[in-house]
Amino acid sequence: MNKTTNWSLQGSYFETCNCVTSCPCIWLQPPSEGNCKLLVAWHIESGHLENQLLDGLNVALACYSPGTMIEGNWQAALYVDERANDEQFNAITQIFSGQQGGHPALLMSFVGEVLGAKKVKIDYQEQGNKRQLSIPGIAQAEIEGIQGIKGGDATIDNPPLCVVTSHPAVVARSSNYQYQDYDKVWKFTERNGFYSPFVYQP
Repeated sequence: MNKTTNWSLQGSYFETCNCVTSCPCIWLQPPSEGNCKLLVAWHIESGHLENQLLDGLNVALACYSPGTMIEGNWQAALYVDERANDEQFNAITQIFSGQQGGHPALLMSFVGEVLGAKKVKIDYQEQGNKRQLSIPGIAQAEIEGIQGIKGGDATIDNPPLCVVTSHPAVVARSSNYQYQDYDKVWKFTERNGFYSPFVYQP
């Protein structure tokens, strides 16, 4: 691992899983159904690894945790925007596999098996308090933010476990979440979601 490499990413992210809202995994509690089936999506507004620019690219990660997430043993599959050239694909794979340090390295420390990493078409959309991801033939997800008691977004800041540490997470609920790849198939509605801006760096 090279934590001195010059890299940074910033943009928008969202996630959804099979847990009820709000997901108990971020509080280090057992998942609602005993396991967690997680899909995370990122839109990189600006980013680089050394001189390799990563602006405008999308990334997704599907994870299966057989029990409490903090205990590890996750299976994970990485999906990289098909618009990425080989150098960009390698840079994104290095960062999101944890090889370049930062928060992605912490997240990947829970992964026991990498199912694969491949280029795919990734459509990432955000409009108001809605987020949507489409990977044709593999994944589809739509979530909508939940309003807080005082109006505005309901948020969670600084939980013990989270995908993004740089910003509070808006609590959301899914209207559709489907995934099928690597012999895994699942479909859920009305389950947990989070979204926020994100910043990753070493």
